[in-house]
Amino acid sequence: MSLLIEKEGILTTVQDLGREGYRDLGINPCGVMDRTAARLINILLGNDQSEAVLEFHFPAGSVVFERPVIFALGGADFDARLNGMKIENWRPYFTEPGAKLRFVNKSLGNRLYLSVHGGFSIDKWLGSCSTNLVAQAGGLTGRRLHFGDRIEFCRQFSGERPRLNYFISPSLMPFYRPFPTVRVIAGAEFDLLSPKSREIFSNSTFILSNQSDRMGYRLTGTALKLTKTLELLSSAVSFGTIQLLPDGNLIVLMADHQTTGGYPRLGHVISLDQPLLAQLGPNDKVGFHLISIKEAEDLLVQFEDELNIFRIGCRFRANHLS
Repeated sequence: MSLLIEKEGILTTVQDLGREGYRDLGINPCGVMDRTAARLINILLGNDQSEAVLEFHFPAGSVVFERPVIFALGGADFDARLNGMKIENWRPYFTEPGAKLRFVNKSLGNRLYLSVHGGFSIDKWLGSCSTNLVAQAGGLTGRRLHFGDRIEFCRQFSGERPRLNYFISPSLMPFYRPFPTVRVIAGAEFDLLSPKSREIFSNSTFILSNQSDRMGYRLTGTALKLTKTLELLSSAVSFGTIQLLPDGNLIVLMADHQTTGGYPRLGHVISLDQPLLAQLGPNDKVGFHLISIKEAEDLLVQFEDELNIFRIGCRFRANHLS
């Protein structure tokens, strides 16, 4: 016995960084919505960054740790309580057997992640633990977690209670907010927008509609127009691709996106800002700011350099955990 779902939430699934290498077969990557949060808390615990985590949506239910374990939370703030005591994201905690973790209020963001030291024991499908709800594969038999489900830990904790007085630096955390401006590189069809529509794209506010999920966010706002009618062949799309729908509104593809699409691709949200999108919910707002591919690459290299320094420090600490 390890982790027990005592009360199921609205949507709790097993995810990792995604199932790559099968898009040519029409199999989408899936994976966590907020890759940075999942990577950070895994690295914090000395895990491989691609180790499986639990992704919670609010209301998130509650879990019981049936064995001692070190865990960490990251992403959204759901006002987590461990045995009734408020705990924070972005730092490790040790639990005794029988400890209960519950979430009482959504303060910021929409997706929370739970990682355990050593990882969860989950069978892989096509090289990944991520749950594909449509294919009903991966994760725990391809479905969301229900009351009474148990997930084993890969590692048995032994030894004295560890001292866990460290945490993730705020400089590495995404700056979550309900109205972010995310940076975007221009897509293949961006130049086909009318001059007025290009201005609207870069300077207007768009609102997430209720028709938004892990596959994509539908945005409402001033309708955009192309300079000519297009008949496009389906072409490759990815997490963060911004497409123009026939009604002039936008859709941003998210973790469960399809592998190809036939709508004009106006832009692609840079990977560094995708977590800001991932934490949005219905009626939240978003704006777009165009940058060059070179700028996007430089930002990513800088972040990865800082993350590598953090990883080295956490690796040394993890050697003292057992």
